[in-house]
Parts: sequence; structure tokens; C-alpha cells
Amino acid sequence: MMSLNMMPPEFILIAGPTASGKSAYAINLARQYNGLIINTDSMQVYRQLRIITARPDEQEVQQCPHLLYGHMDGREPYSVALWLNEAEQALELARKEGKTPIFVGGTGLYFKGLTEGLSPVPVLDPQIRQKWRNYMSSEISDDSHDARSLHRELVKRDPVAAEQLRASDHQRLIRALEVIDSTGKSILEWQALNKGQALITGDRVQKVLLMPERSQLHGRINARFDKMVATGALEEVNLLLDQGVGSSMPIMKAIGVPQFAKFLSGEISSDEAVARAKAATRQYAKRQSTWFNNQFGKDWRRIE
Repeated sequence: MMSLNMMPPEFILIAGPTASGKSAYAINLARQYNGLIINTDSMQVYRQLRIITARPDEQEVQQCPHLLYGHMDGREPYSVALWLNEAEQALELARKEGKTPIFVGGTGLYFKGLTEGLSPVPVLDPQIRQKWRNYMSSEISDDSHDARSLHRELVKRDPVAAEQLRASDHQRLIRALEVIDSTGKSILEWQALNKGQALITGDRVQKVLLMPERSQLHGRINARFDKMVATGALEEVNLLLDQGVGSSMPIMKAIGVPQFAKFLSGEISSDEAVARAKAATRQYAKRQSTWFNNQFGKDWRRIE
């Protein structure tokens, strides 16, 4: 395997779109650098969804230590700020054990917070938070991701922020509405404040961005989802739905959950559910790739 650098890195960051091979690449580097792999994916934190989120399986976990995978209940709220707190603890553990921390995942905001710090998070009124989450539950279709009504509400309250957000981005629209209603200030004002200290700094940081060619990536996505179905993805979603998790919780937006939920309710066939989930995964991978290309600089080594 190719060495990243003649000098052993202090930190390794591995990002890329879904199904780009990040987990396998991370395990190879963990063997080379005595690594401790730290999850940097917002959906792989949930214990209820191992198969549908492509969380590392038991065989992979046994090859080297993994942290922050499957440790959260999907019925509990989670955020970038909470993840950064846990990432800091994981870094401290890696230092104590003399291991190289390897952050791997597809959530760009986690990497940005890790390397640039996070703007101060305002204290939000819990009743206002619940109001907007309930609003989304009643107004928004889980499968179509039609958030136009949310976007219209934000235009009324914070038109400048609304211009910068996609009308289909549920989570960010809700966040912007919660902030403006709770604090009276735009989320853009909070983001303009000085960020907290970055957890990862210095010259010995190896940043790798896996970017397979599109047709190859689509083939991997389709094959992986077929394997998910064969190994129990539908049963996993069924168990999640039986737990009564609120439809506004982020775990319910994991690709495959809304599609299989429609199949289980009799709205669509199993073949249609699988086709929709594959299409949603390809669209998500495209959005991830665009985000990484726009947000990550030349210090990220791109590997096709």
C-alpha cells in the first residue's frame, strides 16, 4: 500500500462520498500506523441502524479499534457540537494509548468543525425546537423531501438565510428557524462569530479525499444496497419503526428508511422501494462530492 508520507502522521482524515471505500482504506492505514478509527459520519452513530448505514461490521471492528459507532439511540437528539465533544474525548484516548487517530466518514460538517472549530451555539427554547420538529412531521413527506413550506416560513423570518439554503434541506431549514425564533438573530449572525479552537491543527495532518469515478461509484452503490437487502436491511428498518421514533428525528432520514417504510405500509412494492433507495443514495453521493470539491482545499489529497 502506498505510504502517505515519510514522516508518520499525527492525525489522518479520510473523507469521501458514500460507498467510496473509506472504511476499508481506513483499516489499511490503521494497520500501517497503529491507528484508532473514529467515526465521522452522522448516521453511523445510531445503534438501531448498522446495515442500512453501512456501519463497519464485526469482522472489520475486530481488525482495529473503532470509536463513536452505533453508540447513540436514534430517539435522542444529536448534533455537530455533541460529536465534537465526543471526538475530543476520542483524541485524548488515542493519545493515552499511543495510537494514531484516523477520522473517517462522509459528513463534511464534522470535518469542518474538527479542523476549523465551531461557531458558538445559542441556547434554544425547547418549546420552539419541538414546534418546528412537529411542523416538519405534519407537513413534510419523508420520501419526497419536499420542504418548500419550511423554506417559505424561513423566507418570512430570515430571507437572507433562506437565500443560502436549499429548499429541500430539512435539517438546516429547521435549524435556521429554531435559531431565529429562539434568539431573534439570524443563524448567519451566529455563524459569523469567532469559532472555537480546532481540535486538529499542525503540519502532521494527512487529509485524504476518496473520489471514485462516477460510474464506478454508482456500481458500488447498487451492489452494496443489494447486499444490505440480502443481509437484513428491511428487518432492521421494521424494528426501528416498531420503536416509535419520531419522524422528525435525523435517524428517520437515513437512506432506505423512508423507502422501506413506504413498502411496509403497502404504498409501494419492494422492488420500487429498493430502486428509490438506490436512486436516493446516488443523489446523496453526488451532493457529497460537490460539497467536498467546493469546501475542501488543496491540502486534501484526492484519490480516484
